[in-house]
Amino acid sequence: MASLELRHLRYFVAVAEAGSLTEAAERRLHTSQPSLSRQIRDLEHQVGVDLLSRSARGVELTEAGRVFLDHARAVLMQLDAGVQAARSAAHPVRRTLAMGFLTGLEMTWLPQAMRALQDQLPDIQVAVSSDYSPRLADALTRGRMDVAFMRPEPDYPLEYVVVDREPLVVLMPRDHRLTARETISPENLVGEVFIGGANKAGVLRMVTEEYLRRCGIAITMDHGVDNIAMAISLVASTRGLALMPAYALDLLPHAVVSRPLEGQPPTIDVVMGYSRTNTSPVLKLFLSRLRSNRR
Repeated sequence: MASLELRHLRYFVAVAEAGSLTEAAERRLHTSQPSLSRQIRDLEHQVGVDLLSRSARGVELTEAGRVFLDHARAVLMQLDAGVQAARSAAHPVRRTLAMGFLTGLEMTWLPQAMRALQDQLPDIQVAVSSDYSPRLADALTRGRMDVAFMRPEPDYPLEYVVVDREPLVVLMPRDHRLTARETISPENLVGEVFIGGANKAGVLRMVTEEYLRRCGIAITMDHGVDNIAMAISLVASTRGLALMPAYALDLLPHAVVSRPLEGQPPTIDVVMGYSRTNTSPVLKLFLSRLRSNRR
């Protein structure tokens, strides 16, 4: 009987997050789908229950799988945090700051972040990356990142400082009939191809759905997107409408324009996220300076 190994947990988490054995194998784990299937079956044999239900549409977590996923993530996070702590202890004099950005927010927040440490930059190694907000939260929790400009992710034990509240705006093709209007009402969205946040953009999706419910509008999302670039591309190619945060305005090509929503538009928070267990003196300095600069 094969023993339960950490790779089994990593494989299971990857499949659960991707919702597909094929996608997890090819894009995240770089292994073959049959090999990954065997690893998952071995894991289920060790646990003694089915963790995934398989269908033609992909895989879904069973009730047991949902419970096991939380514990698997916790084990992996603890391990990664321990590895990071050991490496930091071995190199205590190294001054680094790893910053993350929700894809698209770099244009606004990276210059402000760098100005906060301007006099320290010769002595600090700054690493910058961008990703989906849940992945940034995961990196912060695991100790792989120090601070991130992102959406608040309630499933992670992080500290969040709200640095901005962005209104949602309507993106549309430049030659769309609704460009004749100065503002767009929720009713104008009915009957149009609608583009919104996918599961990976959970905060955006939640804010959008709550806004439409509050307005009494029933709209089925035709396309779910993970980032602004994908939304803009779909607006141009499908001639649909998208509700997106206002930072999209800095990224629009000539073929896509925006209009504000009528009345009081819904807003979505931009936060600075970090782990309360991160004791980095560089992070402490960065947080104090950025807060002072925003007063």
